[in-house]
Amino acid sequence: MVRLTSFVVNRNLNLSRWPSLAPGNIRHLDMAINSIVSRRTGVFLLLVSFVNPFQPIIAYAAGNKNSGGLIDMGGSRKMYLECQGTGFPTVVLISGTRGAHDDWTDLIDPKNPANAMKPGESAVFPQVSKFTRVCAYDRPGTTRNDNTVTDSTPVLQPTTAQQGVVDLHALVNAAKEPRPYVLVGHSWGGLIARLFASTYPDEVAGLVLVDPASEFLKTSLTPEQWATYIKATKKLIESKGLEAPDHVRTLDLLHGTPGVHPMPIVVLTSDKRFDFGADGPETWWAWRSAHDRLAKLLNAKHISDTNSGHAIQMEQPQLVVDAIREVVEAVRSGSHQTRHNKKDTELPPIAQSSRIALEKALEERFAKSGSPAAIVGYEFPHGCSPGADGQYRRRHW
Repeated sequence: MVRLTSFVVNRNLNLSRWPSLAPGNIRHLDMAINSIVSRRTGVFLLLVSFVNPFQPIIAYAAGNKNSGGLIDMGGSRKMYLECQGTGFPTVVLISGTRGAHDDWTDLIDPKNPANAMKPGESAVFPQVSKFTRVCAYDRPGTTRNDNTVTDSTPVLQPTTAQQGVVDLHALVNAAKEPRPYVLVGHSWGGLIARLFASTYPDEVAGLVLVDPASEFLKTSLTPEQWATYIKATKKLIESKGLEAPDHVRTLDLLHGTPGVHPMPIVVLTSDKRFDFGADGPETWWAWRSAHDRLAKLLNAKHISDTNSGHAIQMEQPQLVVDAIREVVEAVRSGSHQTRHNKKDTELPPIAQSSRIALEKALEERFAKSGSPAAIVGYEFPHGCSPGADGQYRRRHW
């Protein structure tokens, strides 16, 4: 059976082209249904396009299959990507400095933190895959938890967070992972996630920042402490080609970067002191202060009672999973409304009979194709949300 469900995405709305969808006007819908079967992925795609009032969307009937391997990004470069599960939106996990995809599949035993990290079913990656599509990847120069170097094509080091954004965007596009994304970034990966959301605002629906690097760290430290921190990061630059973040260049490039659009965001902060290279664990308070300022800037929910050190995703994975679930559910429900205006413009409701007619037409197409049924989304332009009476209204902002 085909069932229609709604979701909101970023599109412009031309109110002059919005006709009524009352039962008597359903015959005026110019509707085209095209089916495509991808032999490479084995995923049946249903493309539904409406001249008025919907925008074209793609719905996945069978969902994306689990995958893991090198993705050809062009230009003689490949990056390792592993994905699992189905659902909307796609969660992308971004590790910290030199961290590979297994930062999200492995766990630290809190009773024996010195022991080797091991894969666990309660880890973030397998848990998130139970309720939506999730992907993790290896940036160039990162290492797995068994100390083996990633197979992702090496690049010149040091690197910037901006280059991390460019690479991630090329990767998810080459892999054809569906948008929008909820980005989950740890440490250096948190800065990449935040910059990705600024650079590609139409592709990101939410953020979870796990003890992230912050643009406020420099001003939270004394000049002497910052100099010590930068000196420590420069020691990472070596001939072996392992990842070495260039914090100074990244902050220089960050100036003038657009802010992150309003969206559901959670910031998780460690509450156990650790030495991040700025002259001992006593400087850890500057790390927390930078997080306070970052959460305020992003209008984010800030969780600082984590009972964890820096690697929250491996020490307290359920906290991270819960934060991701909260953001995913907010994206699905459209409940995160941070922009407001005094005036709403009424839009006619979609009649139940219109919905039934659309579902029937889609069901007939699936029956002819012999493919399984699907949940197909009908897309409302950005800013349309249901009121208490079920009517959809256009928000002006």
